[in-house]
Amino acid sequence: MLPTIEDKPVYVNRMFARIAPTYDLMNRLMTFGQDQTWRREMLAYANVPPRGTLLDVGTGTGDIAYMAMQQNPTIQAVGSDFTYEMMEAGVGKVPGVPLPFAQADTYTLPFPDNTFDAVVSGFLVRNVVDRVAAFREMARVTKRGGRVVCLETTPPSNSVLGPLFRLYFFQIVPFVGSIVARDRQAYAYLPHSTVAFPPPGELAHLMERAGLQNVFYVERMLNSVAIHVGTKLA
Repeated sequence: MLPTIEDKPVYVNRMFARIAPTYDLMNRLMTFGQDQTWRREMLAYANVPPRGTLLDVGTGTGDIAYMAMQQNPTIQAVGSDFTYEMMEAGVGKVPGVPLPFAQADTYTLPFPDNTFDAVVSGFLVRNVVDRVAAFREMARVTKRGGRVVCLETTPPSNSVLGPLFRLYFFQIVPFVGSIVARDRQAYAYLPHSTVAFPPPGELAHLMERAGLQNVFYVERMLNSVAIHVGTKLA
């Protein structure tokens, strides 16, 4: 079900290009609308100062970046993504909120060192092959003292609710995806990528290996998603 390491970048790019028109709707349906709550919380952890700057890596249609500028109009956010079609779907999505997009590879962001007060990503890291390199690049463009914040799903647990989550992720989500997005394959990839993803404690260690410090995380929605926070110290 999952692509090989060599094929993953092309596979993921093509997949997101296909589902771009219905991506936002599927996010709301899959999370019962909770994804917006998680985005607000991760922005609170990002702690961008007034008139500060924010980079949203793997921005998709710009949900997090748009939300940041709606919350505080003095903030300048930028959205970057590997998939052009996702960003195209987000251009002008929020009237009166101009969001610049930049097509970029997560490993080689087109910004100087120490550019942004905070760098965030939502449901991106599971799609990259070298997660330490991705976090290291996010840290590079973050100002000293700034934060890197990551929102991701977590692997299904072995708790009592584990079988329920597996039923939802492996059966219901692909079924809904086949109807709404007309792409069962893309929404079968999601649960499989989650199973292969590191649990929160391991992901925190990867952030530390990338040079981030004071790393911590919080889990939400019965521990099915986690927000990780790391700081770039001097």
